[in-house]
Amino acid sequence: MPPDHRPRAIASKPRRPSHDIASSFAASFRSSFLSTSPLAQEIVARDLAVCSDNDDEGGDDYGDDHSNPGARDPDWADDDDAGPAPVLYTQPIDGVAFGFRRPSIVLDQGTRAGELTAANRAVREQSRRAERSLLRDNHILPPKHDRSGEQGLLNTLYRRMFSTKVPLDAYDDDATENGACPPSRRVSETSPLLSDHAGAAPAPEDIANDPALLNEQWQAAVESGKIKTTWQREAKTIATYSRSLIVTFLLQYSINIASVFAVGRIGIAELGAVTLGSMSANIVCYAPMQGLATSLDTLCAQAYGSGHKHLVGLQLQRMTYFLWVLMLPIAVLFYFGTDVLLRIVPEPESAELAGLYLRVITFGIPGFVAYEGGKRFVQAQGLFVATTYVLLITAPLNILLNWFFVWHLGWGFIGAPIAVALIQTLNPIMLFLYVVFVDGSQCWGGFTKRALNNWGPMVRLALPGMIMVEAEWLAFEILTLATSQFGADYLAAQSILVTLTSATFQIPFPVSIAASTRIANLIGAKLADAAKTSAKVAVVAALAISLLNTILLSTLRNHLPLLFTSDPRVVSLVADLIPLCAAMQVFDGMACMAHGLLRGIGKQGFGGYVNLLTYYVLALPISFATAFGPLGWKLEGLWLGVTIGLAIVAVVEYTYIYKSDWNQSVRDAERRNTAG
Repeated sequence: MPPDHRPRAIASKPRRPSHDIASSFAASFRSSFLSTSPLAQEIVARDLAVCSDNDDEGGDDYGDDHSNPGARDPDWADDDDAGPAPVLYTQPIDGVAFGFRRPSIVLDQGTRAGELTAANRAVREQSRRAERSLLRDNHILPPKHDRSGEQGLLNTLYRRMFSTKVPLDAYDDDATENGACPPSRRVSETSPLLSDHAGAAPAPEDIANDPALLNEQWQAAVESGKIKTTWQREAKTIATYSRSLIVTFLLQYSINIASVFAVGRIGIAELGAVTLGSMSANIVCYAPMQGLATSLDTLCAQAYGSGHKHLVGLQLQRMTYFLWVLMLPIAVLFYFGTDVLLRIVPEPESAELAGLYLRVITFGIPGFVAYEGGKRFVQAQGLFVATTYVLLITAPLNILLNWFFVWHLGWGFIGAPIAVALIQTLNPIMLFLYVVFVDGSQCWGGFTKRALNNWGPMVRLALPGMIMVEAEWLAFEILTLATSQFGADYLAAQSILVTLTSATFQIPFPVSIAASTRIANLIGAKLADAAKTSAKVAVVAALAISLLNTILLSTLRNHLPLLFTSDPRVVSLVADLIPLCAAMQVFDGMACMAHGLLRGIGKQGFGGYVNLLTYYVLALPISFATAFGPLGWKLEGLWLGVTIGLAIVAVVEYTYIYKSDWNQSVRDAERRNTAG
């Protein structure tokens, strides 16, 4: 990295004798577990203290006003005179990462009082565009394009159906008398605009282009109740937010399912083994690693908002080293994976192949860990497209490698985990190249020994995320483990069903993330009614997507299994089960959107606990009772319990959302924003 990006505080630290390093590290590590202050703030504050101790020697490249996030950040230069305003970027969403098979909601670590962080430049510019658009829709700023001369039935019908403008009749007479309606029903380039002071209003182009004037206009409009929204505006916004997320999630998931397609036609034992192996890897390795890495959603954002950008790289190093240490016992367990699985799975051939799968993918774990941390590193800087660009290269390559190893070279089953390990190693390399040659290197301060201490608070912050993610993964993966008790053909059928339902899930999940972001933005801007309108649009979108998935699975029930295997017994089992899985799509999609709405109003903790209680207290007992009990429904029973559980989750969460006080959510967001 360029030398000017290295933290001077680190460079100026006095050298210590090498024989003191080990004892110093041990002492620092032990003492880090003794802290009792708020964890995320404490971690960043400790790192900032080192920089502050050296302020007299030049300080940090990013300023030394630690009390004000981004105080010396050049990206904030254009906002210095903007003044406070209920802008749309004041309620960021943390805790959601790409790659989850099922919805995973971590505890709201990033939204506690005092833990909100500064928005990056891209987010602020997106916010300004949204503000300008809403002001135009509410007839406060003149339209970008004058279409008053466009007449005709088609133009009129198009504007009626798709125009995002708030109809003038939406402002009632009482509001008009009280001044809570647009300043004029004849808005034009010369119409007077809202103003907090007497005298001529500024020109529209000045307001649209000047951050200070735009904030002033926006604040006046919000406080006077003049900002409304339409379902067309919210549908357009959610669609815009979610389109890139859908592509990214589908690309990410394609890495998981390529192995299933590649080995499925070798035999049913191989098809079941690849799911059994990936399930074991999920429970033991991937879910814990991803759960622990979610703490970087808070820590990297905190570090970025502190104005000392190199601390983002420090948090990345610290978490990566910690996860690499945890990788060592996991690698040992994977090496003996066959012996462990033979004691659990009654099918010895499937257990042996799954154990082979685990031993091979062990070589890809270091890359997986580095990529999970790297995703948070770029996302903290607002570089969400970085992972999409990486996956646009590695996801197609993964498909090619699976075909090349399994079929072209004739390696068979072992070719699939080799492809997985190679892609997991390539992902962080590609992301590293993006950071070096495209964007993101400004937050890298170089390698430092400071990453070897202060682990205790970081671990304690990460544990809730790990527990939540692990618990939700485990609830679904237990069903796969239970299926192995019915035989190799049932395990192969379960593999296909899990792959299909997880693939369809990759559409409603990113849409729910987009909806939660939009609703949280509106809540942060004190627009509770607009947030409710956006929530209604999101629910309709989720229902439409769920019904589409249901129709797709039902229509193709006899054709989809043939994509994976030609075994008639497995094809018949899958075809018989698909109607139940198709019905589950409705509850799955609706529950997924309910999780998104809860994140948007800052109640994601409630959703997490509802999920856990429903899965373990209701869904799993029902699944095991109907599958192994007197009814003996086997695979049908396992999926019936999941379907009932998702239906209960959806009903409980939507009831809670409906009865929630959204104005209280606005007040909570305002209090957090003030504290942050």
